[in-house]
Amino acid sequence: MIDHSLTHLLQQRLRFSKTFMEAHAAVLIAITDESDPKVLLTRRSTLLNNHAGEVSFPGGKRDPQDTSNIVVALREAQEETALNPFEVQLIGDLPMQKARNGMLVKPVVGLIPPKVELIPQPSEIDRIFFASLQHLMEAPPTPYEVSFAQQKLYFPSMQVEDEVVWGLTARMLVSLFEYGLDYRKEWPFLLNSPTFKK
Repeated sequence: MIDHSLTHLLQQRLRFSKTFMEAHAAVLIAITDESDPKVLLTRRSTLLNNHAGEVSFPGGKRDPQDTSNIVVALREAQEETALNPFEVQLIGDLPMQKARNGMLVKPVVGLIPPKVELIPQPSEIDRIFFASLQHLMEAPPTPYEVSFAQQKLYFPSMQVEDEVVWGLTARMLVSLFEYGLDYRKEWPFLLNSPTFKK
C-alpha cells in the first residue's frame, strides 16, 4: 500500500539541526514530491579511486569556499547530476554519519519535482536512477559479501532497481526512515557473520 502522506510526514518531522558542525563531506537525499515518492540515487563510476561502482547519494567533499553543509550537498549534486539547486526544496538534515575512512558526512534532505531532467557527469557517475521510498522501507536486509584481507564479511543491503544499496548510503536511508518517517527498520551491523578460524 502506498502512503500518500510520506512527503508530508517528512516535511513535518525533519528540521535543520540548530548546532552547526562542519562536515568533511555532505550528500543530498533528494526525494520526488509525488504520491509514490522516489529517492534519487547514483552509481559511482568504476574508474573512481574511492567506492567505485557503489550506489550512493549525490555528494562529496567540502571545498574551501563552501560556506555550509547545504552548499556542499547542492553543489555536488549539481556537478554530478546537473540537478538545479533552485529545484530543490530543502526540508532538513539527518545526524552526521561516519564513513569507513573516518570522514564525517552530513545528509541533507530535499524534495524535487517528479520529472526533473538529470544528466550523469561521466567521470564520476555511471548511472542515475530512482528507487521507491516505500520499496526501500519494506526491502528486507539481504547479506552483501565484502572481502577484506583475510576474511569475508556480510553487510546488510537493500536490493533495488537491479542495484545493491549498502554501507553508508543504506545507513543514511535507515536514518531517514527513523527521523523523517518514524519508521524503525531492522538493520544489524552484520548479517550471517562467518565463523573465524582460530
